Amino acid sequence: MDRMYRVLGFWTGIFAVMFYLGDMTTTSLIFLGQTGFFIMLSYLKLSERMYIYIFGAYLTVFFAGFTYWTTFMMTPGAGGH
Repeated sequence: MDRMYRVLGFWTGIFAVMFYLGDMTTTSLIFLGQTGFFIMLSYLKLSERMYIYIFGAYLTVFFAGFTYWTTFMMTPGAGGH
């Protein structure tokens, strides 16, 4: 299970680089933070149950934040055309 957190860290690192190259520095920093979080967790040698609980908490926070952002922060019809 700890290897899967390294895989998550790898992919969030790739996304951080791509966001940085696309001039999306804030998003890049968010993904860089997630990369550090996942890599750090992968070396803690926790039980599989604890890794699942942490991932569930991570998903809960992410979806709550994403739902808040898309509901209250995004302006409808501001597509940039």
